[in-house]
Amino acid sequence: MIPKLDEYKKRERITSDDEIKPGLAAIEHAMHVLGSPQVNLRAIHVAGTNGKGSTICFMESILREAGISTGVFASPAMVDIHDQIRIDGQNISEAQLTTSFQTLKDAGLDGKLTDFELLTAAAYVTFNRLKPNVVLIECGMGGRFDSTNVITPVATVISSIAKDHVGFLGDSIEQIAWHKTGIFKKGVPAVCGQLLEEAEKVAEKVAAEVGSEILIYGQDFRMKEGTPEQFQGSLQLALPNRKMKGPHQAINAAVAIEALLKAGLHLPAEAIQTGIANAQLSYRFEEVAPGVFFDGAHNPAAAVMLRRTIQEQFPGEKVDFVIGMMANKEINATLNELIPVAQSFTFLDFEVPGAASAQSLYEQCEFGNKKVTKEDYASIILSKDLLRKKIVSGSLYLLNSLRTHIL
Repeated sequence: MIPKLDEYKKRERITSDDEIKPGLAAIEHAMHVLGSPQVNLRAIHVAGTNGKGSTICFMESILREAGISTGVFASPAMVDIHDQIRIDGQNISEAQLTTSFQTLKDAGLDGKLTDFELLTAAAYVTFNRLKPNVVLIECGMGGRFDSTNVITPVATVISSIAKDHVGFLGDSIEQIAWHKTGIFKKGVPAVCGQLLEEAEKVAEKVAAEVGSEILIYGQDFRMKEGTPEQFQGSLQLALPNRKMKGPHQAINAAVAIEALLKAGLHLPAEAIQTGIANAQLSYRFEEVAPGVFFDGAHNPAAAVMLRRTIQEQFPGEKVDFVIGMMANKEINATLNELIPVAQSFTFLDFEVPGAASAQSLYEQCEFGNKKVTKEDYASIILSKDLLRKKIVSGSLYLLNSLRTHIL
């Protein structure tokens, strides 16, 4: 589901399939008939289960501080299709996106692609036309057969590897790692976050097979705790406090710095420091009202990071959770990771295809203090116990729908 994509398809009279069809044949054909716009891009390609968006946010912030123009292709939409393609930190305009869809129509791509392939093609022709210095490309799902994987980047990134999208990527860490590391390319450095042992072995094997230098967090570079934090990698640098909190964001920041350096970019130390300090991505432990935080933790690995962030930022405190999730996620395992810091769970329905019902979440939660609510959204968000923080979490679609009630 790509909000507002149908408006462009209808207006430009171009059709695409809303199913997910992993594979590169269709997008490779599209790139060929479009004149191979992707070959002109100086790109960094990012895959991973969690942390992709945060890592890209850190890189984008650093590049912009250094005066380097940027393009970003990200998934999923935070609000609608326009925020999935960014130029110099700004969402693509309707006029710019219309021009790109007209290019796709004129190339004869009507009915030839899936929705995500169509959007990928639109992103690549947009970047080729507007020519930002560096583009940051986020995989939609997996990596090896993701439609974004038709570029030869200057660096690749794996932010993390955990279980998610098991219906498409497999139900073992090794299978998922094989998909993610499919973005590795010969002669292109691969920078990886903190990996489970099973994933690390796959990453090292794939890198050796394709001829890619691999750098792994904790081995080849790291973020040393302290005040200030110290990045230790291709350079040594003290960093100021980050807006994006949590120990996982320290790892994402380190991956971002190392990836930019390995991509051959010459960055002033001040640009790195300011970029890391000021980077902020929506729904990553974002305080949206006093004591109320939005965090898009939608799988067990992300829930672990949210729990650790709560423990770091509010030591010894319990919080009230408000949760809505998609039905295809590991609901029980995700909720279990949050129980150690929970005072209560409140579950709610939200109107998105594939959303789990609040009652289903309630039944899968193993914590005693829980309820289903029918309160209006504003009350859910803003009413809180004065002694406790409130964390609204789960699906990004839920957070999008709630955000309109507080802005």
